Amino acid sequence: MTALHPRGVNHLALSTTDMKAQLEFWCDVLGCPLKALYWMHGVDGCYHGFVELAPDSYVAFVQHPENGKEIEIGVSHAGSPGGAVTGGTMQHVAFHVDSMDEVYAMRDRIRSRGIQVMGPIDHGMIQSVYFAGPEGLSLEVCTGSDIDERAWIDPEVTGLCGITEAELEELKNPAPYDGAAGVEQPAFEASPFHMYPPEVWQQTMAVPDEVMWEQASVTTPPVQVDD
Repeated sequence: MTALHPRGVNHLALSTTDMKAQLEFWCDVLGCPLKALYWMHGVDGCYHGFVELAPDSYVAFVQHPENGKEIEIGVSHAGSPGGAVTGGTMQHVAFHVDSMDEVYAMRDRIRSRGIQVMGPIDHGMIQSVYFAGPEGLSLEVCTGSDIDERAWIDPEVTGLCGITEAELEELKNPAPYDGAAGVEQPAFEASPFHMYPPEVWQQTMAVPDEVMWEQASVTTPPVQVDD
């Protein structure tokens, strides 16, 4: 049975109050081509933008008219690759390149745009450079793959996380999915996570999947293209 799990990041969505500034940074400084910029589906007054990392991987931006502008280090932003920040928020994000030559080339490209870059630093399993982006983003470019869990799972840290030996084996070897189709929506009271305010989330999750597909899907692009 083939392991079933996400294969990568299709898009990382970042909040912004200045779509143009973010796009200029990601397209010019980092070289990522702009692929989409449109009204976000189903959200009044909200823009959505996508730049491409690879044909199946993007960085997206959401400019909502009520997005806050205040940056509070330790609360809304970490301020560094090792800083404290509120749980559930982005501490920093690292982007992959294929070799150390590309790490150096990306470092030089970023510096050529007048932006300071720290590194490279060798972390053993990856090699990285660090830099800041618009609106307090903490960013990294690195190379590395095929992490050896035998070398990089520290027993001391595992214990401090409250993970037993049996639990560790389960984490290292997640159970395969049996392939059952048409699984019913769990009851609201039994679900541990909510994305919206509870009353809104409960109403939203009560909508049948086929109705959600029919009513919420928007597939027509804003510009018609003749191939």
